[in-house]
Order: sequence, then C-alpha cells, then structure tokens
Amino acid sequence: MAADEANTSAASAAPLAPLPDHRDVHTPWWQELRRRHAHITTPLRQRGLMCDIEFGLSAYLVRVSLPDDSYLVISPPHEPSSERPPGDPEGWIATREHPDDQTLFEVIYDSAPSTGPGVPQRPEARHGGSVQPLIEAIDHRLAQLGLLPSLLAPTGDPLISTTPQHPAPSHTGTTGQAPAYVYGDAILALTDHLTGTASYTEVAALLHQMGDPINGLLERLADFVEAAGEKAKESEDDDGFDLSYDLADAAADIRKAGEVLYVAEDRMRALSPAPATPRSPAGPSRTPASAAPGLPLAAPRRTR
Repeated sequence: MAADEANTSAASAAPLAPLPDHRDVHTPWWQELRRRHAHITTPLRQRGLMCDIEFGLSAYLVRVSLPDDSYLVISPPHEPSSERPPGDPEGWIATREHPDDQTLFEVIYDSAPSTGPGVPQRPEARHGGSVQPLIEAIDHRLAQLGLLPSLLAPTGDPLISTTPQHPAPSHTGTTGQAPAYVYGDAILALTDHLTGTASYTEVAALLHQMGDPINGLLERLADFVEAAGEKAKESEDDDGFDLSYDLADAAADIRKAGEVLYVAEDRMRALSPAPATPRSPAGPSRTPASAAPGLPLAAPRRTR
C-alpha cells in the first residue's frame, strides 16, 4: 500500500490519506469492501481525505472525514434499498453532516433514480452510478468550503483523479525545495493503486489507460518525445539533428511498449476467477440483496 500523506506543494510525498484506525481494517470482509469501493475512496484519499466503509440503514456506505470535524456520507439509495452489490448501485447520494451542528447538513450530490410518482428527477440522475461526476461535485463543493486538504496534480486517468488541472511547475521546484516531479509522482500514485488492488479486472483497466494506442499514456509520452525531437531540430545544429533522430527512436520504443501493454490488458482480465455458480437456498430464509456474498449484513462491533 502507499504511504499515508500527500504534500502537493513539494509534490514529492506519498499521495494517499491513511486508512481508518480500527481493527476491522485488517479483516477480510473489510478488505473486500475496500476493494469494491476503491473507485470512490482512492480519488478521495488522493485528496488527503480519510475514508471508512460502514453499514448504514440498508446498505454499505463510505464515510469521509473532513478537516472541520464534519463528514461526508456517500451511499446508495436508502428507500427502496439497492438490490445491486456494494460499490455498484443505481445511483449515489452524497451528503455533508456534522455530529454537533445539524444546520450543516446538505445534499451535495444525488443521482439516485426518483421512485415516487410525480417526483422530478435531479439533474445528476442522468449519471446514475457513474463515479466521476460524483467526485467532481464533491471537489467543487469542498473547494468552495475550503475543506480540501490537498490536491494531487492530475494524471488524466478518471480512475484516479478528476481534479482540475494546475499549471505545470518548474522542474527545479521553488527556492530551497527539492525538484517537483508531479508527473512522476502521479504515475507513482497509479502504481500504488495497482499494487493495492486485488482485482485483475481493475488492473486490466489501468493497463488500458497506459497502453491504449490512441489515447493511452504511452502514446501521449511518445508524442511528447517526438515533440522534443522537433524542438531539437529547430536549433539547426548538427547535434540537434542527431538528437532528434535519437528521440524519434525512443518514441518508437515507447510505442512498442504500449503495444505490449495493450495486449496484456486482455490477458490480465482473463486471470479473473470465473463467477461462482449460485446455489439454491436451502430453506425459506434468503440473504437480503443489499448484502454481497461473503459480507456481513452489518459491520461487526469495532474494538479500537
């Protein structure tokens, strides 16, 4: 797993906020919940926000601690309870709450489909269970409130970051600081995320981000190296032309690596275990649909 703090001023510290400090974090059932909600918790932890996963009224929800002691609750629809597995509901509801000040309660985002007759759909409903608009809405509101403790420079990867782009810093950093390698740190964050996931499907999605022959990161990197070669040619120096040829060769090598990753995507996805064949229930009692197989209906009592 990645280290636990982010520092965007120097852009050299580890990008993820720490995991919650309770014993459940090390249990298999909580680790499974973390995996199922990683597409929500990872970008928020990347912003320096600690995320926990709890059982709410009828389903699992993400609880996000904020610097002013308020918190976010990100959950599936409450009524009727979602019949989809944890982490993949019909829509998301994000509210801000405070344990001692009820006036701070607000709905930040609600893409849950309307079920009542004559009840108008909220604008977010068109996004359904998509996570990127949810994270963007949270970013926007927390930025208004001054409650974003840190922001990581963007990678362009919607699985990791939807933070608005910032101007690229000088490679020398600021006076008295180490060089700011924001792009290298962004890839390091992606590597940490890959290392921490147990899902081959998610790893395949990350490989797609890297190896896609049109929009993938390596294709963009090859374009960058080629552009550097063209700049070298502009010098009209003999060594500038030699350098441009070397950089053109490097760009070709990068594209070859992208081809390898593009093929590796399908091979990685094929490593996912086949879904288990559901068994017929032994008796009249059945597990509620809101609880995924292998997950408790409610979180066990925590011992801190």
